[in-house]
Amino acid sequence: MATPANLPHPTRADLDLPSVLFALSDPERLDVVRQLRSGPLDMADCSLRVPDMPKSTKSHLMKVLREAGVIRNEANGRGRRLTLRSEDLEARFPGLLPAVLDAPVQ
Repeated sequence: MATPANLPHPTRADLDLPSVLFALSDPERLDVVRQLRSGPLDMADCSLRVPDMPKSTKSHLMKVLREAGVIRNEANGRGRRLTLRSEDLEARFPGLLPAVLDAPVQ
């Protein structure tokens, strides 16, 4: 059973292309993934394009990314640590992540 400190993450084998593409289709979620490309971040340090976005909306963005298997969201003290699952995504869908992240921003 998942607790707030131990959120469920899909296994590599369970990563589903439509879910991953949906998670990456939102500009805010894509921006978070681009930030994580450089390395793990504390959730509090992820900047959003809409700085006054409610915490509940930010949490929902992270939930969609986590449930699709794009990121790991793990307890880190009193906060949350976000990590891009680039190795899992590359193994499951070769070339997808660089193609999406390197696409021009509109």
